[in-house]
Amino acid sequence: MTRAFVFPGQGSQSVGMGRELAGAFAAARETFAEIDEALGQDLSRLMFEGPEEELRLTANAQPALMAVSLAVIRVLEREGGLDVARDVAFVAGHSLGEYSALAAARAFGVPEAARLLKRRGAAMQRAVPVGVGAMAALLGLDLETARSVARAVADGEVCDVANDNCIGQVVVSGHRGAVERAMVEGSARGARRPTMLAVSAPFHCALMAPAAAEMAQALAAIEIAPPVVPLVANVTAAPVSDPATIRVLLVEQVTALVRWRECVLAMKAGGVTDLVEIGSGKVLTGLAKRIDRDMNASAIGTPADIDAFVKAI
Repeated sequence: MTRAFVFPGQGSQSVGMGRELAGAFAAARETFAEIDEALGQDLSRLMFEGPEEELRLTANAQPALMAVSLAVIRVLEREGGLDVARDVAFVAGHSLGEYSALAAARAFGVPEAARLLKRRGAAMQRAVPVGVGAMAALLGLDLETARSVARAVADGEVCDVANDNCIGQVVVSGHRGAVERAMVEGSARGARRPTMLAVSAPFHCALMAPAAAEMAQALAAIEIAPPVVPLVANVTAAPVSDPATIRVLLVEQVTALVRWRECVLAMKAGGVTDLVEIGSGKVLTGLAKRIDRDMNASAIGTPADIDAFVKAI
């Protein structure tokens, strides 16, 4: 068995996330307290109790998702003797999940990751006024068809392919009018139920350039160590361990396509047989099964999941 750990992105948050972990494990409570202190915010209470509309805000959802993922990692290390360098071949994360992955692989500390994600979320929200941008899923289209649709409807506005999640699940992002036109054009080219996503900003498109510039400043101010295992990066769908390259890719990732389907296939090509989603929800677990049915995909986000995984290793 060769294992990779993957870390979820925005959309996997839910009220109550992390509460069971905090009740069961001191390591989880300590992680949440450390992040609360780093942010000067009672983020853990927001995670446990809501309200949902506040948790869903990008500047809260991003560090909250990282908090749950890193709490799971620390519990596995303390309770199960997990050693990421020994027991995991690769890490990867979907969008903000790259920060969780890098923190798990000790490229930077958990407080640094929390502060970076708080700033990233706020910068992404500020980059585009509410209502100007949008994102839509074009279910049933492959990547190249979606790119063709985006080019065809842009008409002087931004319409980029933002996420290649799995075969038949591609997301476009940009100006609301262009995204709405992409939904119509996508339907004409065979997309099933084009769906506008409930997001507060158009992520992973050219409209996020101001946020990318802000993250370049933020990342320049922190030290990044070589991760203990390679990161399979969203931007390149290839393993990377060089800190300078990671810094560049984290900036590019703000505006670039998340090549998740290719990331999973790259990990399989690297010998991975078991993909383990760490944190809140099971979105990436479901995608993995659609990308490659031979991949063993599972999720660890609850005390019961942790107990089962510890027994397995």
